[in-house]
Order: sequence, then C-alpha cells, then structure tokens
Amino acid sequence: MTEPEATAPAPTRNDDVDWDGWPVEDYLAENYRELHQADAAVIAHHAAFYRNLPPGGIERSLEFGAGPNLYPLMLAAAASLSIEAVEGGAANIAYLRRQLTHGPDASWQPFYALCRQLDPNLPPTLPDALARVRIVHGDVRTVPLSGYGLASMHFVAEGATEDFEEFTEFCGRFAQSVVPGGYLVAAFMENMPTYRIGAASIWPGCPVNPDVVTEVFAPLTEELAVTRINADPTLPDYGDSGMVLLRGRTRSLPGRHD
Repeated sequence: MTEPEATAPAPTRNDDVDWDGWPVEDYLAENYRELHQADAAVIAHHAAFYRNLPPGGIERSLEFGAGPNLYPLMLAAAASLSIEAVEGGAANIAYLRRQLTHGPDASWQPFYALCRQLDPNLPPTLPDALARVRIVHGDVRTVPLSGYGLASMHFVAEGATEDFEEFTEFCGRFAQSVVPGGYLVAAFMENMPTYRIGAASIWPGCPVNPDVVTEVFAPLTEELAVTRINADPTLPDYGDSGMVLLRGRTRSLPGRHD
C-alpha cells in the first residue's frame, strides 16, 4: 500500500501573527543599539536618494510599517514636511511614542550624526527631525491610495508573511500609497527565511532577492534602481544573505511628464 504524500503546511500569513507581541527590546538589542556596517550602507544609499529631492519638497510622506527603527524617519525629515509612521503592532507603537514624547534613546545619536553628515539638509538635531513625525496606529494595508508624495519601507513586506503572493500584495499597496510619479525608497532582507528574535520568538519570512524585487516593482514604476549589500557579520545570523535596496518613482498618469 502506497503511503499518502505528506501535505506541506500552509505558509504563515500576516494575520496569523500576534504583532502586538513583537519583542521590541530584543530586536533593538540585536540590531540597533550600535551603528552596524549594514545600517551605514543603507543610510548612505538612502541619503543619496534624498539629496536629489528639494529640502521640504514633499508635503506628506509615509513610513510603511515603521516598527521601532528610527533611522528611516530621520532620513525622510530632509525632504518631508510631515512624516506619517504607520504601524500595527502595539509594542512598536508604544516605543515610537516614547521616543517622540520623552526624547530618543542615546543609541540613536550616531545614526543621526551619519544621516546629517551625508545629507546636510536635515534639521540640526534628532528631536527636530522627529518633530515632523506623526505616529499612526493602523494596518498598512489600509493606508490611503495616492495619499503621499513619498513612501519608505524597511524590512516589512518580506518579514510579515511566508506567502509570496501576500508579499507581492504588500509591495503593491506600498507603491500605490504614493501619487503617480511619487517616490519610493525601501530595504529588504535578502533570502531571509522564518527567523527568531531573542531566545524563543519565531517570525515569518519570505525569501526574496534583487531579481524578485525588480520583477515585483517593475510593473509599478517608471524609474527603478535595485541593488544589494552583503550580510553584515556583526549582526545576528537570521539566515539572510544581505539586504536588497530600492529607489524609484511610480508610474505617472498618461500625458504627465515631470
């Protein structure tokens, strides 16, 4: 008698996860209590993108799934008059609110020093930059379509699901959040599987690479640049092989030439 083939378990999707329980302190301790080489490379890539935009030229920008990472918010302050940090997890929201109301942790100062060194258009101090941020507790899948001039996303779409179709849906919503011809900048973990943070917590991962990111975003954009950086040995080994970095603009309306 032939044994029936085992059925592969269904991939973990975003709504299967308790994001309110995200281990903020473990995540910060593992990744952001010091400025790592990988962070510096992402900041350099993004600062070059922001330097090409007029200071204060974006009325309203979006951080798509902000998490507790402050450096994307720092960078956006050069070009953006207002930054909406949309985040669904209660623990991340609580951390962000503490940073804005009581002042940022001292560990973020080296990040801001590098951001401002690379983009002198940033405000003089980190609290000045964060003063442009408004925290929104909500699901990124419900952000307004064409509601922003610029959208930024860091380690969200590929770290929110194991389902490639859902990863693609997250990327589509991210791109659609900006006006036609609007700006996109993002970072993804490369080839990251389901991973651990701290001693025990397990979180979904959807492995992607530069070719995958390009394939997903090419139909959504007119100007697209995708590159990568190698894994940083000073960071925890989550099973990834580095980071994929993106910058670009979404497709304009017919007849529009910016």
